[in-house]
Amino acid sequence: QVQLVESGGGLVQPGGSLGLSCAASGSIFSINAMGWYRQAPGKQRELVAAITSGGSTNYADSVKGRFTISRDNAKNTVYLQMNSLKPEDTAVYYCNAGVKPAPWNTERAYWGQGTQVTVSS
Repeated sequence: QVQLVESGGGLVQPGGSLGLSCAASGSIFSINAMGWYRQAPGKQRELVAAITSGGSTNYADSVKGRFTISRDNAKNTVYLQMNSLKPEDTAVYYCNAGVKPAPWNTERAYWGQGTQVTVSS
């Protein structure tokens, strides 16, 4: 039914930039908050950035000033612009969204399959 598909991952050099996108599709009544998580080898999954339906944002301290989260409600899409990338940003990045699937009115979290971001050296 509801699925989230990420795109935009890849290999970049330190100091480089990369943009991620995540589009939700399926039988969707509404989408509340959307966000990005990441998981590096040997580490737990952590919240990178989140954005509410009204546009309020939260960022992990480690990415403040470097990453920007945004969304296009008409396209059911959330974006993550990553600048000044560091090797410690290397991880699998997962899209997350709080979705009310049609025809129900109960919100639950959905996850994308993940996209690899690798920052060399």
